[in-house]
Amino acid sequence: MTIDPQGTPTNPEAAADGVRLQKVMASAGVASRRVSEDLIAAGRVRVNGKVVTELGRRIHPDHDQIMVDNVAIQLDTSRRYVMLNKPVGVVSSMQDESGRPDLREFTEQFEERLFNVGRLDAMTSGLLILTNDGDLAHILAHPSFGVMKTYIAKVEGRVTAQTIQLLQTGIELDDGPINADKARILTSPPGDGFSLVELTLHSGRNRIVRRMMEAVGHPVVDLVRRQFGPLHLGTLRAGDLRDLTKVELGQLLTISRADTEY
Repeated sequence: MTIDPQGTPTNPEAAADGVRLQKVMASAGVASRRVSEDLIAAGRVRVNGKVVTELGRRIHPDHDQIMVDNVAIQLDTSRRYVMLNKPVGVVSSMQDESGRPDLREFTEQFEERLFNVGRLDAMTSGLLILTNDGDLAHILAHPSFGVMKTYIAKVEGRVTAQTIQLLQTGIELDDGPINADKARILTSPPGDGFSLVELTLHSGRNRIVRRMMEAVGHPVVDLVRRQFGPLHLGTLRAGDLRDLTKVELGQLLTISRADTEY
């Protein structure tokens, strides 16, 4: 028997006391056992990064990781993942010490103890993930991970192409340089009205979009986060929430495991 750096047996026989792979896949909602067997035989299933084709393979669902067609699968069915369109005026906290509206009004309806992945400031609305998966939350919220986030900002004044170029090239803030990974004008009417700008960036620094737009002379009037990694807010209304689909969850787990070494 050999052991990989994470302490996981790499010899299939070492997992003989585990659970059959096709049974685990069926329990996780991937497909029926028969279809799961077909997926395994076709070489479309990976366990800890390695293709498995033997139908007798047993695994340990508590620490082995499965991918089907290169999309990660969550084997722990007790985990829950919810998308919230956080309204303006709600702080990203489970218990605000100042008594302001917080996330409890959205999590109290669930049996699981959910918490937020990252934060949005009180005056920013949009996509926020609620989960009881601490490992996933830690990875996605950690600054070193740099998950891409897309915002729509309503700002004062007429934004020009030169301003967009500056945002992408980089500007200097009090806490260091910053640049948008992508930026574009959605609307920019003539005169001194308001413009709509879309910004995509991987930085997790506090109030970064508001500070960037302030620095280029266009203070934010309204700000919405429309996208978090592979997740899109879509038509979800402010204050509403829903469970992630299996496809969305698979995409989220896949990017969170992208740097995992087996």
